[in-house]
Amino acid sequence: MAVTHKDRLVSSPASRRNATPFLFQTMQEEPDALDRLDIRFRWGRYGIQVLRCHLASFAAGYVIPAHKHRDYEFHFIPAGKGVVTLDEGRFPLHAGVFYLTGPQVVHRQDADAQEAMHELCLHINITPIEEASEKDQWGEHWELAEAEECVRQLNMMPAMPMLDQYNAMNWFLVAYRAWHDRELGAYTTIRQAVIQILIRSTRAYHGSQAYTILPARDMNTYRYRLATQYIRDNYAHPITLEEVAHSLHICGRQLQRILSEHAGETFSGYLERYRLAQVCMALTHTEQTVEQLAVSHGFSSGSYLHYVFKKRLGLTPLQYRALQRQDATCTLPDS
Repeated sequence: MAVTHKDRLVSSPASRRNATPFLFQTMQEEPDALDRLDIRFRWGRYGIQVLRCHLASFAAGYVIPAHKHRDYEFHFIPAGKGVVTLDEGRFPLHAGVFYLTGPQVVHRQDADAQEAMHELCLHINITPIEEASEKDQWGEHWELAEAEECVRQLNMMPAMPMLDQYNAMNWFLVAYRAWHDRELGAYTTIRQAVIQILIRSTRAYHGSQAYTILPARDMNTYRYRLATQYIRDNYAHPITLEEVAHSLHICGRQLQRILSEHAGETFSGYLERYRLAQVCMALTHTEQTVEQLAVSHGFSSGSYLHYVFKKRLGLTPLQYRALQRQDATCTLPDS
């Protein structure tokens, strides 16, 4: 149940001077600011709609009568104390705890008779989206798995308060500051804050039972791709095996083994083959001389390019150009 401004606690100047600083005090400036945003996003196979995300403050003795929602509502207590009545009983509330009233969970909340209570509320609708793909090469399948597991655990949460041991409530402040500062990427920050609240809340209940396998690379294949990309980006300049290995934080011997496994040749062989492929393209589409081609493609001289070209392809650069002009279907060396 939303709380109106007249229901919020308004402390006196004297009490504010004597009280411990409130971590979420900045949210009291506009406690309903995030409620005014229409935040909707996809997470894995689910559509997430933020219905409410705010800070509420209840005066001592304030009561929210028993009610229920068809959606998920998280209640975090950053300060003060009270009592919540749920399906499984009556539980004390104090700073640092939270509870979830999932779909159709009846709950009543009472602020302490002598002490006011603050609450951070996240009320969301979670809608399954069947067409979400599991085959996205950029890693979406990992997000699908995480979202699926998180929602599964949300639906298993018991109706009772739990200590916020993974600091989920701090993400309310992250979201509020993103809105307040109008920072670039504010929407993305708020989206991530909501997801973090969901994940950290489920960890509080199920942390000891959940084990996440993170995506791992085949490091040799990964290093091969980085090495060959480095060569392609810098082939026109003098580069060495040690230079490329250093860029990958490995030794030259290890890089040689990787190139041998994945390309079937040495570093110098791969570099030379790639340079010749670029020379062949230039011979076909430009009028550059052999000397000019040597300078622009990493060869020490025109005569050395002539020697390597004939050794590798069985004809001179100019003979290759003539053949290309005669037959546009002539196959170039693999690049």
